[in-house]
Amino acid sequence: MRVLVTGGAGFIGSQIVSALSARGHEPVVLDRAVRPGDDVRDPEAVARALRGVDAVCHQAAMVGLGTDFSDAPDYVACNDLGTAVLLAAMAERGLRDLVLAGSMVVYGEGHYECPRHGPVRPGPRPYEELAAGRFEPLCPRCGAELTPGLVSEDAPTDPRNVYATTKLAQEHLTAAWARATGGRAVSLRYHNVYGPGMPRDTPYAGVASFFRSALARGEAPRVFEDGRQRRDFVHVRDVAEANAVALEALHERPPGTLTAYNTGSGTPHTVGEMAEALAGAYGGPKPVVTGEYRLGDVRHITADSARLREQLGWRPRVAFADGMAEFARAELRPATG
Repeated sequence: MRVLVTGGAGFIGSQIVSALSARGHEPVVLDRAVRPGDDVRDPEAVARALRGVDAVCHQAAMVGLGTDFSDAPDYVACNDLGTAVLLAAMAERGLRDLVLAGSMVVYGEGHYECPRHGPVRPGPRPYEELAAGRFEPLCPRCGAELTPGLVSEDAPTDPRNVYATTKLAQEHLTAAWARATGGRAVSLRYHNVYGPGMPRDTPYAGVASFFRSALARGEAPRVFEDGRQRRDFVHVRDVAEANAVALEALHERPPGTLTAYNTGSGTPHTVGEMAEALAGAYGGPKPVVTGEYRLGDVRHITADSARLREQLGWRPRVAFADGMAEFARAELRPATG
């Protein structure tokens, strides 16, 4: 199968290219890092890249929480306009198979249980609570402490920042394309992806990259809030394998539909635990818990990836400790944003 990988020179995209090649497929890369004029927002560049292609793996995006709301036009242009240009070109050429890089950020906060009211969805955490060091969301009905759990694909979406909003819009655009053309689409909702090749020293990278960059500078990783935020850290090679598996299974999907799959390790860890594991593998300095916070960040979000495992047979292979030990010494790529 000849597969166009947009963003194929990036952190995740380059690993997908390697995974596809290892499985006997022919990846084609559309990425400005390979050819400066190759932007997914450019209809001519996209049309050229789609020639002779059987399926598309769409990874090109502006990622991360960003710095402030002034980033909004860039996020919308890169993520949503770029996706619209790609989908329009696919529709024109009769291409019907697409795997999209989705994100767990579309859910907002994760799954919570109140001892009195059962499953509840807390709203955004108020500035006053965060500033006072009260980081845990409470039951919106009775104010009780909540127990976090795994979020499933059936959970309502509730994006809490610009990046999250654009990732959900990508899914809606893709679903509209599928309905209009009879296309078959999968959105892999990545959880916290880490591993070799992450970009360094950029406000748009993931928390694992922040910590790894600090260690490389001889500085202690700075852990926000109290360090007990729960996340699902999944290795980039496992994510690449999930893309390859999803691409190979597209022919089994019903036409006119988009199916979302959580893509995580299935084993939650706190941000503090990740910082400790990474610093320990690197050889220090030890992390520092700062109490700082970012508005728009969520407290707990961890994946229930059972649907991906059961329907497509995917399994994560890189254990947390092994992945952190590798990442502690892996090369990082120069910042791109």
